[in-house]
Amino acid sequence: MTAVLVEEGPDKGAIWHFGEPTKEQRALERGQAWADLSHHEIIAISGVDRLSWLHSLTTQHLEKLAPGVWQQALILDPQGHIEHQFYLVDDGRTSWLMVDPGRAAALIEYLQKMKFMLRVEVRDASAEYAILRAPGIADELGGPYALVLRTELAQMQKTFAATALQVGTWALDAQRVAAGRVRIGFETDHKSIPNELGLLNKAVHMNKGCYRGQETVAKIANLGNPPRRLVLLHLDGSVVTVPPTGTDVEKDGIKVGFIGTVARHYELGTIALAVVKRNTPVEATLTVDGIPASQEVL
Repeated sequence: MTAVLVEEGPDKGAIWHFGEPTKEQRALERGQAWADLSHHEIIAISGVDRLSWLHSLTTQHLEKLAPGVWQQALILDPQGHIEHQFYLVDDGRTSWLMVDPGRAAALIEYLQKMKFMLRVEVRDASAEYAILRAPGIADELGGPYALVLRTELAQMQKTFAATALQVGTWALDAQRVAAGRVRIGFETDHKSIPNELGLLNKAVHMNKGCYRGQETVAKIANLGNPPRRLVLLHLDGSVVTVPPTGTDVEKDGIKVGFIGTVARHYELGTIALAVVKRNTPVEATLTVDGIPASQEVL
């Protein structure tokens, strides 16, 4: 099948699907699929202080991160709003950060400012390394992932293709939405805090030392009432059009939130992640661009 490419957004130019999205999704669910994520950006952080440094800057407990273990982490602003999101793995000498397309430069700029006298080196390694979604049953991060030298990328793709089906972002997004995994720039805005998005005890470690924005996270976690919540929307599948990211979610004509990623799932139909006001009744029928939608709290 000929690959159909993503036409807009941060994944522009990546493979969307190969003409059989349902087949691709089923293969992904069985753990018999792989995907090319080489359009994502890679940041390399070396130096003996790298893990303790990342531990102090991020929401994740990274001080004793074992080699080969993938983690997700956030960097917050002083008010607890999400500024950066990434996945990372350490090989014993270097920490490798997988960042969404177009977001590495801003993260590198921030990290360079925070080095002070510590023994760390930060560089953009996107031209040297790439990420693949390796065959296997999905884990909590949407992996397993493989970090590959670009000089060896073609051979690794060939190796994966010998035993698994290549899929595109359609299948990956459908699985991500169904699992409630948020993505920066899709389910986040300038006000997003981790408490709203199901990230506590995942990207946010709740038993570690101080980091920027921790006071907000801890306070709202103790109170138990974040201003908004993440929901899975089941949209009326009879409508052909798909609302874009950022479209208002309404109740009786009044905005109560916004939609993030919309996906067509092979079993669940048209689904989407959305962020809505906490006091929105769970049983209420919502609309997105005039399309009726029911909620499922995540």
